[in-house]
Amino acid sequence: MSAATDTRRPRTAADRLGLPVLRGHGLFITGNLIDSVGNGMLLPLGLLYFTEVQGLPLAQVGAAMTAGQALALPVTFLAGRLMDRVGPKRVVVWANVLSAAGFALFLLAREPWHVAGVYVLVQAGINMYFTAQRTLITHVTRAGERRSWFAFTGSLRNIGLAAGSAAAAGALTVFGNGSLRWMIAVDAATYLLAAACFAALATRPPPPDGTPPGALVTRSDHTRRYLLLVAVNLPYVLAQAALAVLVAVYTTRALGLPASAASLLFVVNTVIVSACSTAVTAHVAPKVPRRAVAVGYLIMAVGMAAFALPALPGVAATAWAALIVAIALFSVAEILLGPALSELSVSLTPQAAGGFTQGLYQFSWAVGMVAAPALFTLLLEAGPLLPWSAEAAACLIGALAAPALKAPNRHRRRNPR
Repeated sequence: MSAATDTRRPRTAADRLGLPVLRGHGLFITGNLIDSVGNGMLLPLGLLYFTEVQGLPLAQVGAAMTAGQALALPVTFLAGRLMDRVGPKRVVVWANVLSAAGFALFLLAREPWHVAGVYVLVQAGINMYFTAQRTLITHVTRAGERRSWFAFTGSLRNIGLAAGSAAAAGALTVFGNGSLRWMIAVDAATYLLAAACFAALATRPPPPDGTPPGALVTRSDHTRRYLLLVAVNLPYVLAQAALAVLVAVYTTRALGLPASAASLLFVVNTVIVSACSTAVTAHVAPKVPRRAVAVGYLIMAVGMAAFALPALPGVAATAWAALIVAIALFSVAEILLGPALSELSVSLTPQAAGGFTQGLYQFSWAVGMVAAPALFTLLLEAGPLLPWSAEAAACLIGALAAPALKAPNRHRRRNPR
């Protein structure tokens, strides 16, 4: 009787929007949102602060930032080992405290080596956070809602980044570059507030994987499958980096558009992803995550081609139309890829949510983000079509490899007939 009643209950607005059950998760939602606001406020402005406020040379600041981020790469594995010992909640809390300390020390950085040092702390906190955040989701939500939670937290992240960026832009417009000093103090405080929210969470590890003791699938099989997932994730990482690194330079230098073009495209992306992630994930995306990955990469490849279109001879007049279509396709692909890849990252193998595998998965993000600026600028210097062509080819390879991201059927029986 109750089951029949449940199937006939009216669809709520939350159902139509594809939202997971949010009741009881206020602290988790708040912590994710505040962390994203902190990222949006200051991460894009670090270069401006050290050059305009602290008066350091641009080339030295850029090199120091890159060095600091590169030195923080091993933190993904250290965070994974730590997560196995103390659980994901504590790692997320400590990650936010570490980021708060790194941003607060911006105020004392006067030399390039200081800049490198504070970016080690900031990037270490970011790497720690994302190494543990996906596993934390499995500890605070139900298994059947994981992809919807990944989609929802992705929307929250976009909203937080946009809010933080808007607040920073408003402060700079009204008060000028001098406002960067107090923005740093506010930003450090937001990370401490996020840490407090996560520290107050009640968590419960999911039940252990039901792999039978006599399973024929070996640990090496699981490792190979997970390494394939890490490789398949790389085109998505580079696509995300292209939005942050490549679009602004490409639209201004190769297409001759105003500097505001990149900002407009970023706004369009943020609006689409924030507004549509949960609904598309719940009602449109393929239910099997590897199929969502394959479809997402095919759409992303078409989006890369649309980005390249205005650079072809004789079609420069179509630049704005092509770029709007490109960012729309990019956004739809992001909605399909992000939650599906995150779900696979914690479910593909029995130990997928463990420290080593999550550290490995996050390492692909960290390496991709560090390597992308040099890779894309090098390709762009060689020709405006090359970065988009290379990324489209990588996406097509990802689409072809996605069907292999399938957990083995350990219980399959041979049909005697």
